[in-house]
Amino acid sequence: MKHLIHTLNKAFDHRVRLGVMAVLMANESVSFNDLKEALDLTDGNLASHVAALEKADYVLVSKQFVGKKPNTTYTATAAGKVAFQQHLETLEKLLRG
Repeated sequence: MKHLIHTLNKAFDHRVRLGVMAVLMANESVSFNDLKEALDLTDGNLASHVAALEKADYVLVSKQFVGKKPNTTYTATAAGKVAFQQHLETLEKLLRG
């Protein structure tokens, strides 16, 4: 029988990706700057971890211009919400033994 620890989703192994998904689960969408500030990250660090979540189809990235400034927003996809919820449920089972 497979131990629960092996069923955790590797996409959420890093604390930054865990934080990104937690923020996106609590909000409909979040701008790059708001997410960066909420998690106290550098531009590059946030961008690389969001790219990993986007590649897994867990985050949708929307880019547009507001005036002449680029505005990037992130949204958790339906698949991302389900996968993150399953990850949290597995963590809870691990904690309860």
